[in-house]
Amino acid sequence: MTTMTWITYSEEDTKQFAEKLGELLQAGDVLTLEGDLGAGKTTFTKGLAKGLGVKRTVNSPTFTMIKEYSGRIPFYHMDVYRLEDSDEDLGFEEFFNGEGVTVVEWAQFIEDYLPEERLELTVEYVNETSRKISAAARSPHFEQVCKEMSS
Repeated sequence: MTTMTWITYSEEDTKQFAEKLGELLQAGDVLTLEGDLGAGKTTFTKGLAKGLGVKRTVNSPTFTMIKEYSGRIPFYHMDVYRLEDSDEDLGFEEFFNGEGVTVVEWAQFIEDYLPEERLELTVEYVNETSRKISAAARSPHFEQVCKEMSS
């Protein structure tokens, strides 16, 4: 497993970083996204969606759990926080093995359903404007994606 870290220096920088990542993703890719409240997960996800060609406004799916967006490939945004201490399967495999890219926030609550091949991302607050983005690539494909993000 390859791990890498980047620092972004503004909200726009975070969005641009995520947009570049979105441009490198392909159907069937699964990303987990961790970070404290206010760390920048939604900002990151908005940039990722833009890189996937999503035109609609992207916001957190906290109350709906799963939001689907159309782009160059479908984009599925999950917030599974409300599944803590639950064994409920909402058909995750259909999304994970589907035609789009899936981002899962609070992924530890559905660990048993996650595919082994995934990109684990963490967004951390550094200061008012900066964020630390860490990635753990759990497949050769995601190792290549991380290398391209660093070039």
